[in-house]
Amino acid sequence: MKKFDFFKQFPTPVIVIKDYDNVVFKNNTFCRIFNQFTDIKRFAHKVTFEFCPMDSENADLYSPIFQAITSKENFFARISYTNNSGQIFYYDMITAKRGTYTIFFFTDVSSDILLKDNEKEQQIYREKLKKLENENDELQKIRQNAQTQAFKIALINKVSNIIRESMDISVILNSVLKELSLMFGCFKSYYAERKNGSFTIIESYGENNINKEIPIKFDNIVMSKLENQEISIGYSLSEYIGATPFKQSVLKIVVPIYHLQKITGVLVLLSYQKRELNEEIEILDAVSSQLGNAIIRAELYNKNVQNVKELKLALDELKETQIQLINSEKMASLGQLVAGIAHEINTPVASIKSNNSMLSKLISKLEDNDIKEMFKQINDIDKEAIERISKIVTSLKKFVRLDEAELQEANINNEIDLTLEIIRHETKNKVEIEKHYGEIPLIKCYPNMLNQVFTNILVNACQAIEKTGKITISTEMKEKNLEIKIKDNGKGIPKENLQNIFTAGFTTKGVGVGTGLGLAISQKIIDKHNGKISVISEVGIGSEFIITIPCE
Repeated sequence: MKKFDFFKQFPTPVIVIKDYDNVVFKNNTFCRIFNQFTDIKRFAHKVTFEFCPMDSENADLYSPIFQAITSKENFFARISYTNNSGQIFYYDMITAKRGTYTIFFFTDVSSDILLKDNEKEQQIYREKLKKLENENDELQKIRQNAQTQAFKIALINKVSNIIRESMDISVILNSVLKELSLMFGCFKSYYAERKNGSFTIIESYGENNINKEIPIKFDNIVMSKLENQEISIGYSLSEYIGATPFKQSVLKIVVPIYHLQKITGVLVLLSYQKRELNEEIEILDAVSSQLGNAIIRAELYNKNVQNVKELKLALDELKETQIQLINSEKMASLGQLVAGIAHEINTPVASIKSNNSMLSKLISKLEDNDIKEMFKQINDIDKEAIERISKIVTSLKKFVRLDEAELQEANINNEIDLTLEIIRHETKNKVEIEKHYGEIPLIKCYPNMLNQVFTNILVNACQAIEKTGKITISTEMKEKNLEIKIKDNGKGIPKENLQNIFTAGFTTKGVGVGTGLGLAISQKIIDKHNGKISVISEVGIGSEFIITIPCE
């Protein structure tokens, strides 16, 4: 109707309805956004209040459109709209009464709804918007921090594996000295045991002509640091008191190894490299603590051969505790990292999304049809990319869920799909995923923990497939148990290794690739659910992991 032409240029969707069946006006914005609109009743069924308890079988009572039309006064409601693709958008709906006409105004508040999920992130988001000029620097810092954290965790895990795999103090010290020497570019490193106020070298790496019998002493500055259980770092021409001077100044790092507040020895690292130590200090502290415990444990083991059974039980308990601590630290770091990265991604994505929306409005005003079509295609591609990024960020945040420490009901099919989305980079263009999901009920579980299990098994399966292959996932109810099967056609596991794959520290992967903790942690998680995990494998055929979780 011409009297409503005023609303044609409105930037927000506008629709005018007479009674309940007669749509007399729709502006261009409404037609573009709600392009799947057919009639008002179908449209009303796709629109609901953001929150509405159902206590009647009459669906019209819960339709904001119906409520607004039947209301005698102007009407306001926050609504959700579901399009034919199942996507949900949020709008503030305001209506104005003009005689028998009801005029509807829709304002998109989807972004506001998402921002309200986390007030802290919203505050950070506002602050970050004021500092867009520093965005590249901030992203670089996050990237560098992530790389540092990953390197630190990898090295600490590696040292932990070395300590767990041997009770021979010579093997432990040699392996630790080797790893630290590679990290700091050392030409010489050694461990000196403290005896009667001085130190005696008992294990070295890098030089074979070190005298391991002559007592050595350090100057007062170094000793003061050691007595305070602090790492001594400095450049020096002398290795220790009375030693032959170096031809040039070298970086000397002396790390105290102590137990129960008492120094038992020191690690000495010597390097020609000139560098500042920041994150490395934390690594040395962690290695010092673990090595101190390892040395005492090895000494006790050698002195108490007759008590092997008791010592083995204590060691097993320590291994389990270490696994839990390492896993907790890893997931906590991952949660913080994901939260930070998700926020940093959302900031530029919001800007791109805003520009995309603005460009959509400008395209319609272009006169040249060829240019108009070209810009439209570019804009559609950008829009699809934005939606993909947003979906990935949402999946990451759902996957971590470190705050979900209590049992809760979850759909395991959905959790597996979430995990597949997270590891898509492992499967893309390499692995075909075949799913056979059964109709299964919601089960009480720890979803974030089960996601770890699915991730470990699926990533291992991808790595077992050398070129291209297939992973088959099936779920079904058997009596009162949920059974999950994950099968791959990779290279398989040798029979002699099958009994060890759930053992902490055991791995068939190369150095630096696997920690040997993934399946051990997975078994602990399934045990926590009172379930079972087993594997069937044949070399050259593939492997199948079977997980059974009781649903009672």
